Amino acid sequence: MEVQQFAVIGMGRFGSSLARELMELGHQVLGIDKSEEAIEEIADDITHAVVADATDEEVLRSLGIRNFDCVIIGIGDNIQTSILVSIQVKELGVKKVVCKALSELHGRVLERLGVDRIVYPERDMGIRMAHHLVSPNLVDYIELSKDYTIAELSVPQCLDGVSLKALDSRGRFGCSIVALNKPNGDVIIAPTADDVLATNDVMVMIGKNQQIEEFEEDMMY
Repeated sequence: MEVQQFAVIGMGRFGSSLARELMELGHQVLGIDKSEEAIEEIADDITHAVVADATDEEVLRSLGIRNFDCVIIGIGDNIQTSILVSIQVKELGVKKVVCKALSELHGRVLERLGVDRIVYPERDMGIRMAHHLVSPNLVDYIELSKDYTIAELSVPQCLDGVSLKALDSRGRFGCSIVALNKPNGDVIIAPTADDVLATNDVMVMIGKNQQIEEFEEDMMY
């Protein structure tokens, strides 16, 4: 994996967590925040951490912000500042800009500014929690679009020993099992019809939201 350079602006809960995880994944990370306390707290965990005002174009220029592969704006308490910083980094020619949005309106403004990706951490966490509460076998899921989802589902006792051929999830429901995660850490990519499910395996499924919901309702309980 190629090492990338990331700059994270705003060392709140979202920004600091993201910065640390990027470091864990082997990349180089610059953390920027106007709070000395926030920078001191993360300084030992990332490549570089600086106290700076990201709304100042000259400051960003001096940090070489345009040379980073991606800049993430995680400012979480001031929409105006978030928008201003987004304008600055886009005008400085950053290749990829990701920005945390506090509301749908904030997100639409960022979209019009040309921000490459907009994330809604609080909204997405609420949606994720709702899915977990209503689907006990759901381990995790990724929303690919409004209609399509990748879902990780624990294999229940009722499907123990059932082959993928017998399950026929694609023929019966239209969704496909693209991987099986075994409890011992083994992963079967693109399992065949002869592979057999076992309790506590995790099925990685892809399909339309409705197809996966129907699969859960008919097969998991």
